Amino acid sequence: MKKFNLFNEIITVDKNILLQTINKNEEFGITIEGDIITDDAKGNAIYIFKGKLDIQTNTHLAPQKPQTLQDMFGTNYQIVEDDKRVLIKAFSAWQSLIEINTPNASYDDTTADGVAEFGNKELENLGWNATEFNIDYRDLVELLEEKCQGTILCIEQEEPYQFSGLGFIADNKEAYNTLFNYCQEKITKLMNEDNEFVKETLEDDELEALKFFKID
Repeated sequence: MKKFNLFNEIITVDKNILLQTINKNEEFGITIEGDIITDDAKGNAIYIFKGKLDIQTNTHLAPQKPQTLQDMFGTNYQIVEDDKRVLIKAFSAWQSLIEINTPNASYDDTTADGVAEFGNKELENLGWNATEFNIDYRDLVELLEEKCQGTILCIEQEEPYQFSGLGFIADNKEAYNTLFNYCQEKITKLMNEDNEFVKETLEDDELEALKFFKID
């Protein structure tokens, strides 16, 4: 999986399309690729902005100075404009981006408690069974991030170290097969080497997990 670190990334947006969209006075989104969308029918976009911008209107009684894009987006965004492009940095908007993107995320790694579940039903069922043999979600997530396709939307800095992120798996079938094979091999090895997991002494939930991972 690839990291999209908002501390470092600059999102480039077509200025004309952005202005036209804003002038419609409707809700829209800007993705990490810089695409502007008004209807995410598939629900799989990763946003650096989603909402509606207020456009100030001048009156004869209260004339106002021209409103810039920076004024519209507010202090949580850094905006640079040129003739054809708008450059956006969005790391200060992280808290609002968690709320916007969590419904589409495969897992949430934004709290001190770490990952507690998967958003996909099949992956969550696998994760729940894996915990019966002391394979926790952190183990599974690290494997996903190393082996599978997808995106980690995050803020990460080195000094002092800080990380908070949302994971978006590109191919749930690939992810499932990767985790299933890993758990099957690890549990088999554990049962061969650890007396605590002798089959005859396992509890019902552990036996169900063995059946799930097709281990005799």
